[in-house]
Amino acid sequence: MAPLLLIATSLTFIYLLTLALGLQGRTRRLPPGPRGWPLVGALPAFRRATASSAGLTAWLLSLRTYGELTTIRLGSATWISLNSTRVVAALIDKRGIITSERPYYPVASGLVSQHKRTVLRQTAAWREGRRVMQRLLLSSADLAQYGAWAELESTALLAAYLQRPERWFAHHTRYTLSVVYRIVFGQRVRRRTREVEAFVFAAAEFVASINASAVDFFPWVATVFPQFMWRGRWKDMGERHRQIYQAWWRQVKEAVDGGTAPPSWTRDVLLAKETGYTGSDEDAMYLSTSVVGAGADNPRKVLNTFVMAALRYPDILTRARAAVDGVCGTGADMRLPRMKDMESMPYICALLKEVMRWRPSVPLIPPHQLTQDLEFEGYLFPKGTIFAINAIALGQECEHPDDFKPERWLDDDVCNVSHGHWSFGGGRRICVGYRVAQQLLFIALARLIYCFDYEAAGPLDDRTLNHQKPGEPFPVQVKVRSKEHEALILNEARQSGVLEDATLEF
Repeated sequence: MAPLLLIATSLTFIYLLTLALGLQGRTRRLPPGPRGWPLVGALPAFRRATASSAGLTAWLLSLRTYGELTTIRLGSATWISLNSTRVVAALIDKRGIITSERPYYPVASGLVSQHKRTVLRQTAAWREGRRVMQRLLLSSADLAQYGAWAELESTALLAAYLQRPERWFAHHTRYTLSVVYRIVFGQRVRRRTREVEAFVFAAAEFVASINASAVDFFPWVATVFPQFMWRGRWKDMGERHRQIYQAWWRQVKEAVDGGTAPPSWTRDVLLAKETGYTGSDEDAMYLSTSVVGAGADNPRKVLNTFVMAALRYPDILTRARAAVDGVCGTGADMRLPRMKDMESMPYICALLKEVMRWRPSVPLIPPHQLTQDLEFEGYLFPKGTIFAINAIALGQECEHPDDFKPERWLDDDVCNVSHGHWSFGGGRRICVGYRVAQQLLFIALARLIYCFDYEAAGPLDDRTLNHQKPGEPFPVQVKVRSKEHEALILNEARQSGVLEDATLEF
């Protein structure tokens, strides 16, 4: 063991010396930022902050004190936190041709994801998957079909709320998963609770693995040292995720190959011969399951956050309900909200955007990396600099940012969920499914607001949502609004054929 340790120490010294010599004489004009430690920079502070959602929020908020751009040295990388909408638009959108690369993550992208999860894939491998993903939204007819599926699944969501109100958070999970699963694979999710929770947990575990390993801040370690010296628990995690995805993918692939698969993006685009997809079967598996995982995970967190906002600001819920009542009625002719009502309910659209601003489901958007040197407003960013969209800081760019005020979004773009928001990323890496996410969130919010009341069932801290895992994020008591609303839900669920399976226990 001693010779191996000596070799490792020597190689590390050589690498650091080479790095230091390479930086000598190279002019770098960078924005101000927090001071760090030798060799590791601000990595210890960052690791402490990411131990909790509240800690990460506070740390990201503190970066605004340095200005619109903040330099942070994390391990061997230089990060620039983008703290304002102006600089995000200038650097990520307008200069996307050189800022759309992803950093190399040996652990999160490598060991945990087999280098195949699309959100972290580097451009050369990412481009082919992006090409077929863009065909998720070919026309307004596609969106109309997706909206109809969201209506159906939201009816099941309401029925599940009635039957097991204490599992409200789990119903959010199954709802968002079912909508996206229907789009990608063509079927409703009819899997047992433990299978659903395993899939959701894998998605959440992957998100938590991003920036969690020190090796990802010193990626050269993966090229210098044997894998057994740094793989830790990550390799086992990656293999477990792979097995979960294979179990979900296998039956879909068999149905497509056997000609029994229903219409879906997987059947009609990803695996269609005319598409000419050049990836392997495993590439296709990771691409499709990643779309399902990411497409379901963030919306479920948004729904959870809405419930917290309803508890914290009951007057807002009252106003939102009045907006829905005005369209759907309160008497004998009452009906559930429909997707076609979106334009008639601008306050619900505004509420959705405010939920996403108030407590972002992704506080730190996956980072972008420069592919060539860049001069910007007196600064010189060298090739390899990492840009990170600070969603917490961006959410503070308004008057009274700690208050929940949907009316701040009531403008001509209120029904465009991406306008004024960076929750779906930006530039060439923007999430292609943001309009699908808006649809499934709008219809769920409108219907939950119309039909249910929320009360706290214990102490609450609206900065600690605890929804990174499938369990209850905070204590809530859910009650149906009235007997009339209960009858409306049951009748709609019965007519839609979702009443019998509107629970988690398959």
